[in-house]
Amino acid sequence: MSGSILEAKAELRRQLKEEGTRHSAEERQIASAAIRSSLLQWTRWKHASSVLIFHPLPDEPDLLPLVKESLVLGRTVALPAFDVATQSYVALQIRDFDSDLVSGRFGVKEPRAGCPRVPINRLDFALVPGVGFDLMGGRLGRGRGYYDRLLAGVDANKCGVGFDWQVRVAIPLESHDIRLEFLVTQSRLLNVLCGGVELE
Repeated sequence: MSGSILEAKAELRRQLKEEGTRHSAEERQIASAAIRSSLLQWTRWKHASSVLIFHPLPDEPDLLPLVKESLVLGRTVALPAFDVATQSYVALQIRDFDSDLVSGRFGVKEPRAGCPRVPINRLDFALVPGVGFDLMGGRLGRGRGYYDRLLAGVDANKCGVGFDWQVRVAIPLESHDIRLEFLVTQSRLLNVLCGGVELE
């Protein structure tokens, strides 16, 4: 593991956190609505029947209305849940938005322990949060590696979800960092494995 890469990641997290403080809660709400609108119009999302979505932290885009809509449409909806036994995240299915989500290990809501586990390789779409993203599929996480380990088993489309101000020219990556295929922000929907080609 390269110390210089770890230092570069830590510095970039600091910069992005500072940048995030310049954007108000109202601005985030407006941007989140635009992100949800783009996803709702995207053919790949429309055709997804088994999806992984995340419960947002205060500095992340709010996708919760998509969770509710996906449940109404009859999709298999999974969210990450921390497995104490393995000290890692797994995907658990929720069927009821109000009763199936509880406060998790890091203060983020996640599926309660009794929710059924979804084999990660059977998902056909994963929406992925991050601290930062680039246009080549790079993603900067929060430093613990939990999401990379979860995503390592995902064969489906992996789409980063972030705000415009989280996109950088290049994210420093290590060998275990998982690359994404797509990226959506409030202004763009991109195929990042093809160099940031904008999608219709």
